[in-house]
Amino acid sequence: MTDAPVRGTTASPPDPRRAVPRTDAVLADPRLAEAVHRLGRALVKRAVVDAQQRARAGAIAPAEVAEAALAALPRTATRLRPVLNATGVLLHTNLGRAPLSAAAREALAVAAGTCDVELDLATGTRGRRGAGVIDALLAAVPGAAAAHVANNGAAALALVAAALASGKEIVVSRGELVEIGDGFRIPDLLESTGARLREVGTTNRTHRADYERAIGPETGFVLKVHPSNFTVRGFTSAVGPEELSGLGAPVVVDIGSGLLTPHPLLPEEPDAAGMLARGATLVTASGDKLLGGPQAGLVLGGAGEGAALVEKIRRFPLARAMRVDKLTLAALEATLRGPGRPVRAALDAPVEELRRRAARVAGQHGDVAEVVDSVATVGGGGAPGVTLPSAAVALPERFAAALRAGDPAVLGRLEGGRCLLDLRALDPADDAALAAAVTAAVTAPGT
Repeated sequence: MTDAPVRGTTASPPDPRRAVPRTDAVLADPRLAEAVHRLGRALVKRAVVDAQQRARAGAIAPAEVAEAALAALPRTATRLRPVLNATGVLLHTNLGRAPLSAAAREALAVAAGTCDVELDLATGTRGRRGAGVIDALLAAVPGAAAAHVANNGAAALALVAAALASGKEIVVSRGELVEIGDGFRIPDLLESTGARLREVGTTNRTHRADYERAIGPETGFVLKVHPSNFTVRGFTSAVGPEELSGLGAPVVVDIGSGLLTPHPLLPEEPDAAGMLARGATLVTASGDKLLGGPQAGLVLGGAGEGAALVEKIRRFPLARAMRVDKLTLAALEATLRGPGRPVRAALDAPVEELRRRAARVAGQHGDVAEVVDSVATVGGGGAPGVTLPSAAVALPERFAAALRAGDPAVLGRLEGGRCLLDLRALDPADDAALAAAVTAAVTAPGT
């Protein structure tokens, strides 16, 4: 006699969560073990736990946990991702401004380990920090007799103000009290050092007599600030350093963009050598703009008073807080001494070559991609109003998100319902990667 089945009961299906592999089992996967060695256990374990949670929620199969964890891992232990700059903005602040030259990247590898940053190997005693980069700066800027490097352009100007004008007045034209990136304003920066501003002239016109009347015993220095992110046209007048140098106070010129010597495409952009030749006592500038190097702030002084003031600034206590690290010193020196600055190459690229490159990138996607003329800019607080003829691959705007999500990510410019991939700011060595990214975006499901 057989047992009768129990009425009203059914066997429960197995709980799929029981099939999710244990954390230690997933981490034992050789591919994840290699990732632990490269990225660290904590980062990899977090990716595994997230993949397990997805499996428990039914988003992926339990057997896919290891693959999902691997897919979520970054290439390196930083959250920063490489981005191909196809915006047509040469110095894109959101993308880190100037890309470094190959020589500068090699120098970073040297400085990443232990190195003789403050050691004289010949004597075994303490050496002069940053001697190589100072020598390189003086060689690169005719008329400079002394130099100092701070950690960014704003720091260089603030350090000059603190060392030379704390408790004193800085005489500056009202038309040059500018706002820089992210809402920071030059007046606020200067006043934070304990200096007082003595504003002269009007928004559009300032004359030598305005400065002359303002300079007195309380004057720390006269400041000229290049309005690097806007232009003023029409009924205007300004006073150059050559007219201010004889008024009895040091003349500090903040050129902003870091152009060391003139460039034929940027005739109105002030350069450090030119300002010193025209009578500036000190010039401040950024290292990661038109100079094409790492983030840094430069203080350059002419012979005589300028060199003495640089030494005073170098020995000022705040200079220690604004000191650059060995990586910056190495990259900046290599930028100055070595060849192949990408920013200069981008400036000088012939538009005909840009069109040929754009045609190769467009490749086999003539149904959605076309080569169009474009207009590039310097950006990053350099050469306001200057445009550079360029060429771009034009795609429908809907592809922009897929390009940004790719590996590497691609950032284009949205204009008139299209996504323009401008070639001027892109290194020619990255053309193949851009072409592959376009193919991936065009052929991706749902695009």
